[in-house]
Amino acid sequence: MQVTIRAEDVILIGSLLAALGGIGGLVLWCVRFVDRQKRQDRELAAIRKEQTLICYGVKACLQGLREQGCNGPVSEALNKLDKHLNQAAHEEETL
Repeated sequence: MQVTIRAEDVILIGSLLAALGGIGGLVLWCVRFVDRQKRQDRELAAIRKEQTLICYGVKACLQGLREQGCNGPVSEALNKLDKHLNQAAHEEETL
């Protein structure tokens, strides 16, 4: 039994390996991309939660100032903040 290796066979094997490597690289890139997106989504959710707490704290401070008699910019800022929080809550419900 004699085994002969032809140039066409070497080229075929090389092209198959290159194609499999390319497909494997593409799959690996997709998996890493999805993992990165999931991590960013978790980080954004944490940031949104923190910003909500900060907004409620600022609202409480502005309400306290208004109760103490501060008016003008305090009332204006409180009204804008209330409007923003209301719109944000309605946008969140539609998602």
